[in-house]
Amino acid sequence: MAKALLQTTIAGSLPKPSWLATPEKLWAPWLLEGDKLVEGKRDAIRLALRDQEHAGIDIVTDGEQSRRHFVTGYLEHLRGIDFEHQVTMRIRQRYDALVPQVVAPIRRPKPVHSDDVRLLRAETDRQIKYTLPGPMTIIDTLYDAYYKDRAKLATAFAKILNKEARELESLGANVIQFDEPAFNVYMDDVRNWGVEVLERAAEGLKCKTAVHICYGYGIKANVDWKQTLGSQWRQYEETFPVIARSKIDQVSLECRNSKVPLELLGLLKGKDVLVGAIDVATERVETPEQVAQTIRAALEYVAPDKLYPCTNCGMVPLPRAVAVAKLNALGAGARIVRAEIERKAARKSKAARR
Repeated sequence: MAKALLQTTIAGSLPKPSWLATPEKLWAPWLLEGDKLVEGKRDAIRLALRDQEHAGIDIVTDGEQSRRHFVTGYLEHLRGIDFEHQVTMRIRQRYDALVPQVVAPIRRPKPVHSDDVRLLRAETDRQIKYTLPGPMTIIDTLYDAYYKDRAKLATAFAKILNKEARELESLGANVIQFDEPAFNVYMDDVRNWGVEVLERAAEGLKCKTAVHICYGYGIKANVDWKQTLGSQWRQYEETFPVIARSKIDQVSLECRNSKVPLELLGLLKGKDVLVGAIDVATERVETPEQVAQTIRAALEYVAPDKLYPCTNCGMVPLPRAVAVAKLNALGAGARIVRAEIERKAARKSKAARR
């Protein structure tokens, strides 16, 4: 059976229910404790899953409901990291944040996200994508007081992430995605060691592997940074050729309302391209036709069987009702273009039989 065209997915996070965490806030504190928090996280994953299924999203995620933040939500389960004595550090050369410190060799006492994937696999028969922070983005979100070498520290994390990813694959994950917004900032590092370390994190995986490279959440620091990038955002031009030669299967990127020249998508020939058709930096909900327009434009450079309509980034800072409406627009917009492709193929087939 042929693979369905234009399979939809999301980049990662969805807003958490207001009974679980403070809405519309990054690093939002949990509002539950103990067993109630464990139960609340599982219920929130079920809710995020149902919202995606109802919207017609084909490759679903847990919406990162069990994590306060896409990076620190993983790091807090590791050893060698001091969360008690945090320091202020510049993140992505954009904004200051209190971050934990690496004070000893990094190790993982036990699997971190296995229960989440078990729950997802038990609750849906759709394809599952699970997101993990990428090695370069991890090291840009904490202070290194031990390794004193960015590439060495990233490699240490890559080895740990690889063990996690292999376990999640064995539990039923169909796609493992590594989130690397830092790839849009440290382009020299991407070329010199970043992609190599990313491949180490994905080593041995037989499921689809993806890397998400965006311009960040829709928070003020990121929006202000985008204003400094000029009339064309060409960061992808430096990283895509390196990624195109890598073993990573899929690349998730930002398109909707961005200033990324779409011809840059042609640099990813041979890769699956997850095209961001939903702008996460605005509460304005796209119409299905606006989503369809973004998909049609991307199809000028990406083959239909390689294009996956997606969101630009995670939606955790948005109001939940807005995020759900955007999910519905994504699913509906993809169905519009899918139907157009099918009608065109049917006409071509009919003409060939004459």
